Amino acid sequence: MKIAILGTGTVAQTLANVLSTLGYPLMLGTRQVTDTLHRKSFADWHQQNQSINIGNFEEAAAFGDCIINALQGHATLSVLKQIPKASLDHKVMIDIANPLDFSHGFPPCLIEGLHNTHSLGEAIQQLLPDTFVVKTLNTMWCGLMVNPQLINDGNHINYICGNDDSAKQRVLKLLNAFGWKNENILDLGDISNARGTESTLLLWTRIYAATKSGAFNMNIVK
Repeated sequence: MKIAILGTGTVAQTLANVLSTLGYPLMLGTRQVTDTLHRKSFADWHQQNQSINIGNFEEAAAFGDCIINALQGHATLSVLKQIPKASLDHKVMIDIANPLDFSHGFPPCLIEGLHNTHSLGEAIQQLLPDTFVVKTLNTMWCGLMVNPQLINDGNHINYICGNDDSAKQRVLKLLNAFGWKNENILDLGDISNARGTESTLLLWTRIYAATKSGAFNMNIVK
């Protein structure tokens, strides 16, 4: 399975490092390849990971059998509108982005229109009705996304939601490859449940500010 990651920031790089190690053919998508390759923070990383392909968003979407949305939440919909719909139809899109608004500084709020009764995950699914959108991994630091064993022997919660059960099963296999145990992955149901997982970032960012660390997660105790 070929995987395209939309985005080239720290989260995308972290995912790419592990997916490459696991043997998946990869392409990272960006707006302007030349500009991205000249950005020092990315150029230094890419120098150590030259086997990972870089393309524009359209090229990455066409390349991937599975798409990971690692874009900033506020940019996601505008980027997806630029990509030919045929390149995304009938593919699984793993959405790990959050609709965070940093316009008034830190901690952020949620973008107007993408909270309470709506969500970024739902907005993506509405924009791309023939794409199988699965929301997961958006409630934690990227280091834990790909290595849950970093804390509490991997025993902490990850949520998943989406409208298509077979798509969720495909994503579960990828989560297992990252080290997630099935008993720690809670299926919340359809994509409307992204409203809940995205809203946890209002608490997550405040815990991060108080602890000065992203190496934490939440768990369900019964």
